[in-house]
Amino acid sequence: MRINGDLFTHKVLSTPQNPANAVIQGVGEILRLHGIDAEQLEIVHGSTVATNALLERRGARIALVTTEGFEDILEIGRQARPSLYDFFVERPAPLVPADRRFGISERTLHTGEIQAEIKPTDLETLASELAALELDAVAICFLFAYVNPQNEQIVAEYLARLRIPISCSHEVLPEYREYARFSTTVANAYIRPTLERHLSTLTDSDLLYSFNETVTRNEMEGDSNTKSIKKQAADTYPQGKIKKSFRLMLSNGGSISVAAFQGRLQVENLPSQDTSVGIRTVLSGPAGGVLGAYQIAKAAGYDQIITFDMGGTSTDVSLCNNGISLTTESTISGLPIKVPLIDIHTVGAGGGSIATVDAGGALRVGPESAGADPGPICYGNNGADITVTDANLFLGRIAATQFLGGTMGLDLSRTRAHIEKFASQLGIPAPQAADGILKVANAAMERAIKVISVERGFDTRDFTLVSFGGAGGLHAAFMAENLGIETILIPPNGGLLSAYGMLFADVVKDYSQTVLLQFETGSGTLVDTLNTGFDELLIRAENEMKPEGFTPDQLQIDRSLDMRYEGQSYELNIPYFIETEAQALVQRFHAAHDQRFGYARTDAPVEVVNLRLTATGATDKPPIQPLPLVDADPSEAFTVQNRVVFDGETLTTDFYRREALRPGNQIAGPAVITEFSATTVIPPNFAAVVDAYQNLILTKK
Repeated sequence: MRINGDLFTHKVLSTPQNPANAVIQGVGEILRLHGIDAEQLEIVHGSTVATNALLERRGARIALVTTEGFEDILEIGRQARPSLYDFFVERPAPLVPADRRFGISERTLHTGEIQAEIKPTDLETLASELAALELDAVAICFLFAYVNPQNEQIVAEYLARLRIPISCSHEVLPEYREYARFSTTVANAYIRPTLERHLSTLTDSDLLYSFNETVTRNEMEGDSNTKSIKKQAADTYPQGKIKKSFRLMLSNGGSISVAAFQGRLQVENLPSQDTSVGIRTVLSGPAGGVLGAYQIAKAAGYDQIITFDMGGTSTDVSLCNNGISLTTESTISGLPIKVPLIDIHTVGAGGGSIATVDAGGALRVGPESAGADPGPICYGNNGADITVTDANLFLGRIAATQFLGGTMGLDLSRTRAHIEKFASQLGIPAPQAADGILKVANAAMERAIKVISVERGFDTRDFTLVSFGGAGGLHAAFMAENLGIETILIPPNGGLLSAYGMLFADVVKDYSQTVLLQFETGSGTLVDTLNTGFDELLIRAENEMKPEGFTPDQLQIDRSLDMRYEGQSYELNIPYFIETEAQALVQRFHAAHDQRFGYARTDAPVEVVNLRLTATGATDKPPIQPLPLVDADPSEAFTVQNRVVFDGETLTTDFYRREALRPGNQIAGPAVITEFSATTVIPPNFAAVVDAYQNLILTKK
């Protein structure tokens, strides 16, 4: 939270049974701690609610309505195989089982011509069958609906009588390739009711009720869990009408108002509810981290960074080469999700990742996680599985009495007993087993960084590693050394950076449309066609951004094209400017293809597949101000000396309190720096300096 230029941080444990509980508790506590009136708040909320619904397959009970004969597209998929040489690979089951996939007699041609209209009797039968299933949501996906959505609109209008959320493919993803379009639309329908319930719990609570200005206290209703939350908020935390905005973080690094998601904004000539928002939030938490890391690094003078966000269950990495990288090709839980999102690669390695010995006697770490409950053994919640956090504690890299600012003690003796038993299975000393756990976890995370850098034509040595997340600082230096990265930047409050990054989120909306056009050298007709298509997207963007509080002249409009060589099945996204000539676009595509794949086919025809337009409305952002440097002596931040194991050698190591360090302070390794939400390890061959922005800058001695 930032108030009058001052930054306040607060962290509470997650509440997996109802994530809204933790949000309400955290906001309420920080209001009370600092004596702030709720009506002063402007909130940006990121959540893993949608992500977890997909990953854990705990989403809504949904049905799919599609063109007759194409009910099994989700089952058939496409020729891509997740593991090329695995004859026994198990593909993820569709989110909609066969008995809830319905075909209806209709047909739209690739030209947009309606060849077969929908019969009223078929609609009546369909509605009756769906009503009997007690569904939470419906997805409607017809062939070539991205060219002409008329039939999807007819069915959606008729099924509105069911009074459940309806996701149409022409709204969620108006692009060709039916499998990706169907998969994305179905995933949106699958997570949308869960996200709606989560946001309704927040907007209807006594603490935050006034986010939803159409609801009065007397009109509030909800299940017993929601009512309990309201009573808790009323009894414990400040109340008041929040007059500013409540925005929802998106996976593309932007945000939109919750009112738009809930259908409380009236948009001229358009539906009041943004039906595609659900699927656009699946990586909103990690997106906030990348956004915050890039803003902090840029202020400190680093434009080429690799972000490294290590949490409890997984690690997210992203490469920013003079800007944040976006992608529309993503797979989540084995399902193609084709909406714009920050290009983040995730691996199942985190502080809670469980160490095991496989049938061959080899050490494995992850992807299984101990989660928040019971958590690592050292948490003292009857956890029985050794985790990465336990290994760090055993080696002395986490101070048992300083975890979470000293508010939570860790059980070192129980951890030691379990690791010694685990080491006996491997036939090695306990310190070597603990170190092995960390090295195996590091190797998995290093591979993830190579996927987004080396495999895409980038040299890791040209980048700075920006490490955050509760566990990032414990591993950053060791990984950077193995990757040849010379500089590591660790921002303050690393365990809260994803939340901090959301304060930089503008209001952003993405639009796309498939066109499938081929360039002809010297032809201006194609450019005119592109400009006409962009004009149509721009009109929609301006209309939808008005209720968000932005006039057309306040918007930043970015245009781009998905381009490919004729016959390719993948595209590259190329920036587009209105004044651009066709040949200049082709040359730009050749250069991008050469950079990504190492070659360019300059004699091959080039095609435009999709138009993309992004509308951005700038929001107020927290300032990142440098502070004056002081002397190099960090002694005021010194707390204790402990014995810490590095490469099998136990060394006397200084511990420092991050909050007491000042810009200009220098620390030689070995050292450990503790703060409320994170811990940073400086190995013996590294040194750190606190820069003017209070970042820790680690380099090798």
